[in-house]
Amino acid sequence: MKKDIPFLPVEGVQVAIVRTINELSAEAWHVTLINRNAQTITNVFVTSKGYGSLESNADQKTSTLRHFFPEVPPGGHVIVEPIMPELFHLTNQYWVSYFIENQVYDKKFIFVPDSIVPDNLIEIKPLGLVGVLHE
Repeated sequence: MKKDIPFLPVEGVQVAIVRTINELSAEAWHVTLINRNAQTITNVFVTSKGYGSLESNADQKTSTLRHFFPEVPPGGHVIVEPIMPELFHLTNQYWVSYFIENQVYDKKFIFVPDSIVPDNLIEIKPLGLVGVLHE
């Protein structure tokens, strides 16, 4: 049963929304999962969705997407999915579950509406890119 599973706090795993410049000198944005742990994380499952309201007060939501990565090595990262700037006004949620050895870890990373803006961009050292980092 779920109540019998000990869920320890997530440490060393981050989600970032990073900006790259493609070969046409245009911006491209990607959601990236970073493993800063000393151990490999395995059976990584990421569920993403966006939700919020338009200016006309109509609800807006994206499709729920699910991604699986067999492992992310220590100090490594994986690109989860591209994200379009047209979705930055939404709450963008990434629910990450993974294992370290036999222990399951689970955390929701939530980027609130309009948090992905130039004023919030920082250098993300392991990637050599700029973006918004969620810890």
